[in-house]
Amino acid sequence: MNYRQQLGQSQRWVVKVGSSLVTNDGRGLNYELIAAWSAQIAQLRQQGVEVVLVSSGAVAEGMKRLGWSSRPHALYQLQAAAAVGQMGLVQAYETNFRNYDIRTAQVLLTHDDLSDRQRYLNARSTLRTLLELGAVPVVNENDTVAFDEIRFGDNDTLAALVANLLEADLVVLLTDQEGMYEADPRSNPGAPFIFEHQAGDKALEAMAAGGGVGALGRGGMLTKVRAAERAARSGTATLIAPGRAADILLRIRAGERVGTLLTPGREPQAARKRWLSGQMQVRGRLVVDTGAAKALRESGRSLLAVGVKSVVGDFGRGEIVACFDENGRELARGLVNYSAAESRRIQGVPSEKIESVLGYVDEAELIHRDNLVLM
Repeated sequence: MNYRQQLGQSQRWVVKVGSSLVTNDGRGLNYELIAAWSAQIAQLRQQGVEVVLVSSGAVAEGMKRLGWSSRPHALYQLQAAAAVGQMGLVQAYETNFRNYDIRTAQVLLTHDDLSDRQRYLNARSTLRTLLELGAVPVVNENDTVAFDEIRFGDNDTLAALVANLLEADLVVLLTDQEGMYEADPRSNPGAPFIFEHQAGDKALEAMAAGGGVGALGRGGMLTKVRAAERAARSGTATLIAPGRAADILLRIRAGERVGTLLTPGREPQAARKRWLSGQMQVRGRLVVDTGAAKALRESGRSLLAVGVKSVVGDFGRGEIVACFDENGRELARGLVNYSAAESRRIQGVPSEKIESVLGYVDEAELIHRDNLVLM
């Protein structure tokens, strides 16, 4: 049985639809497509598939309702448009799923919800409960309160993080293209189509880099490739597929050779390490010496303060930091046992001398191996 045929046995999907599809290229919500996706998801539910829907379109729908012809740059204008547009977007899904006696639930997430361990677990519990109750969660970023530019950057990334959160079998990224080509088909009409490839292959990024992005969306083929790599960390496959194609989700379920399938090529990570590796925001960085880098990379050992050469950033105990070698390569991410100020005082200090420097000792390790994941 090939990988596509295995999709017929998968039980949990994250389906993401982009702004250009949902909003009919900015001309208001595309009710026909929303109705089609809703009908297909209802059928997937009957086949035993749990579906989480990640939907773009709030800002674009808000722009349409407010009469704006171009996407604003000011954060407060983006947030206002998202607040206005979210009302129509959710109403459209609610109305369509009600035709199949399926409940919907709006779930708005921010960076902090997925970077704070407790909030991460709360979000996971809520989404799992909604699926157990038979509801279809409709997920979007909480644009009205996000302040880091305005968000994760794109809903492709959000879909991958939700897949990590729920240990999904498949992420479907519905787009206005057939899938991915080895080069931009607009400038290279003869570019070969990629039916299947392993996620995380750096050659994919080079192929996707020239893809461009639409006026409404912020993603592009490159963000999809990177999202697939992120999803692959938890053993999740990603399928980039044409959202306007008839019965596209049902055809994927049937194992039809449509779109571009990016396979994980690795076993799922433990839940805690999946969460760590999926984090977008780190609070600081530690530069480690050659010996510590080798111990991390080859032996999977804890990071000791004695191996740290410099501390960058302002972070607290229990926050996520990235570990880099002296050549600037990221080695790992983990939950640090000491604040930035404490870490600076004990960098280069053997574990048995931490107490003499600080006057106390919380942990012998700066980052314990159970709270550290290699990148």
